Amino acid sequence: MSGSTPGTLQLQIRDHLEQDYADIYTPEALAALAFMAQFDAEQKRLMDERTRRRLMRMKQGWKIDFLDPQSEIKGTGIRVQDARDGNFVGAVIPHDLQRQWLQGTGPAAKPGAPVKSSLRNVAYALLSGADGWMFDGEDALGQTRTLSLDNQRSLKLAIARDPQFLEVAESVAQEMNSWAQGFFGRDIITDWRKQLNFTTKIFRARGLHLDDRHVRLNGQSFSASIVDMTLYVVNNHKTLHAAGSSIVLYLPKIQTAEEAGFWNRLLTALEAHLGLAAGTIKTYVLVEQLEATFQLMEIRAALGRHFVGFNTGRWDYINSVSDVNCWDSDFINPNIESIVMTYGYMRNYEDRVRRAVNTPDKNGNYALWQGGMEPNIPVGSEAGVTGSMTKARAGAVREQQEGASGKWIAHWKMAHIIRPVWEQVGEANQMGRPFPRLTYTAEDAAGLTLLEPAPRTIRGARNLLSVALQYGNAFGQGLQAAALKPADFFGNDDILYLMEDMATGEIRLSILWEWIHKGAALTEDDAETGLRAGDVFTMEIFERLLEEEYAKLLAADNRDVYDHSKTTTLPIARAIVAAYVQDPIKVPWFIDLLNINLNNMNIDTAKERIALYFTTFKEEGRRITENLDTLPTN
Repeated sequence: MSGSTPGTLQLQIRDHLEQDYADIYTPEALAALAFMAQFDAEQKRLMDERTRRRLMRMKQGWKIDFLDPQSEIKGTGIRVQDARDGNFVGAVIPHDLQRQWLQGTGPAAKPGAPVKSSLRNVAYALLSGADGWMFDGEDALGQTRTLSLDNQRSLKLAIARDPQFLEVAESVAQEMNSWAQGFFGRDIITDWRKQLNFTTKIFRARGLHLDDRHVRLNGQSFSASIVDMTLYVVNNHKTLHAAGSSIVLYLPKIQTAEEAGFWNRLLTALEAHLGLAAGTIKTYVLVEQLEATFQLMEIRAALGRHFVGFNTGRWDYINSVSDVNCWDSDFINPNIESIVMTYGYMRNYEDRVRRAVNTPDKNGNYALWQGGMEPNIPVGSEAGVTGSMTKARAGAVREQQEGASGKWIAHWKMAHIIRPVWEQVGEANQMGRPFPRLTYTAEDAAGLTLLEPAPRTIRGARNLLSVALQYGNAFGQGLQAAALKPADFFGNDDILYLMEDMATGEIRLSILWEWIHKGAALTEDDAETGLRAGDVFTMEIFERLLEEEYAKLLAADNRDVYDHSKTTTLPIARAIVAAYVQDPIKVPWFIDLLNINLNNMNIDTAKERIALYFTTFKEEGRRITENLDTLPTN
């Protein structure tokens, strides 16, 4: 396929996918992609600047700081102080986002599955009782084969109420009620057709740091963000509008207000191309990057009428804090289990977000704060489920009391367990709740990297390593989101599986990298290894634990580790984990190493690609983000 914009921009779609997915690559969608291709060069520039900024911080030992209040947010014409003062026009929150007590997350497709099987994902989501559902095109969606396109296809069919989807939804409703009868002693769905209209549909596009696997521009990689937002909006905006529903996106991995301004230009250009009023597309921003927490009001202002709220996630944010401080020998995280939302830098991050959304714009409009992820699933022993659900509800109560208008869940079974926390309070949202205005002091900056005493143990290291290996393996299988737990707890139903995504693996490796390369001291004795409190976590300890935890995965049954993965994707996951953790140069994204090995099952090829990535990054300061299987050959 080739589609052109004025000038020399030309798009190519690989392997006849334009014909195989003609329902997604419609003439309207192709025309919009060709129009939006003009922004790809700026996306590349912004990502190059990210890499240079990171490199300078590492070389010079720079800590992130707040922007100069008298400066301008690059590319927007907005003065930083005006953004902080609310001197900008933001969004009026649309009717179907006013109440978002509970948002579920997950992809709309399964790897290698028939259409009807993938549609089950959407049916579970829209029948769950969640107020909104973020259908994921990023962290929870595997990118093997054509899964990103299958995801778009499922959403289009479901939003259009295609007969295939309705047939699936009726069947899924019966299954959900059958489960609910056993768990709650009652049905959770009375009228499945009516229930399908309850949940607001939201789509998360891939971040600016990623490239699409199928579309290229002038023979070069092309922005996944542009592809995702364009295909979703073009294919669904008319149907959503006819149903009285908003077009809503989640924007991930934004680091700066300049990047938010770029997203604003993307959204505005697409709206103009489609004849939509400026500000029609509404966006939440996932605050997943430490740098973004230094620029919250600036990000709000840069997105203007498109912005409706922030989300405070956990895993990606912890990873960002670790990555930003990779040069600082004094910054060493504890066990991941200790880094909860009330821990040190996480507590200060959450506080800044709630203060930012409750600062009014020039028209008196506030924004929403959506709390973080609840990864538990109510499947396990009676004692395990009871304990975990009590903990999950307590976490939701804390967030509600702190000012969140809702939170996330990773599995539909949690909807009727968590949503009542907000339901019992009864307020649609907590916008405008009084909190102190944001301040921008040295103390505020220090609080965003605040470490507090917490355990650092061999048990913690085993958990970090086991789960990271499993997520790398799941990613290679096309399952970026999976229900996992450390291998030592396989078969123990008192310890529940947690439904999480690839970012969970990434932060675990970042912490292990810190422990090795910054000489982390253990805080407890360990009988199995003979190590004592105060001993340093060395490369030799890591290599021993890697051997032991990998052996446990090889010995696990098919329920926990697919047998066919043990000779294909699991060895590749191990090679990636070892390379990422052992190298003294910390590469910015674990996902890069996974992406360049998608669809590859050969360990020798994987090792070649891993070596190429490290060489390219070190010698050229460049990440490899392309689909290596489709690069033209000489």
